[in-house]
Amino acid sequence: MTTAQILLGIGIGALTGVLAALCGVGGGLIMVPAFVFLMALDQKSAVATSLAVIISVSLVATYKYQSASLIKWQIVWPVMLGAVVTTWLATDWLKHLSNDFLSRIFAILMIVVGIRMLLVK
Repeated sequence: MTTAQILLGIGIGALTGVLAALCGVGGGLIMVPAFVFLMALDQKSAVATSLAVIISVSLVATYKYQSASLIKWQIVWPVMLGAVVTTWLATDWLKHLSNDFLSRIFAILMIVVGIRMLLVK
């Protein structure tokens, strides 16, 4: 990696950290498009790379939020179980889908979620 790529990565990481801490977003919402458009990764690599990065981000945020007693563990456990099982299966699906198809799914999801957040109080 070049110095410029390292600095760009640090910038993407800093933006991700702020948005993860304040809004609970960052992994997919910020890093995937940044990796695709700014770092020239394909969609599959961008998704996989963002998930690898989010491990440390999640651990730090979980520690800090638990210190403030903000985590509702009765919700965490069943959601985590569902997410871990389906993630195990979905990572195999990713291998068989095209980068273009994955990019379109991601874009549609972002649009739908954005519109819903704007319209629903």
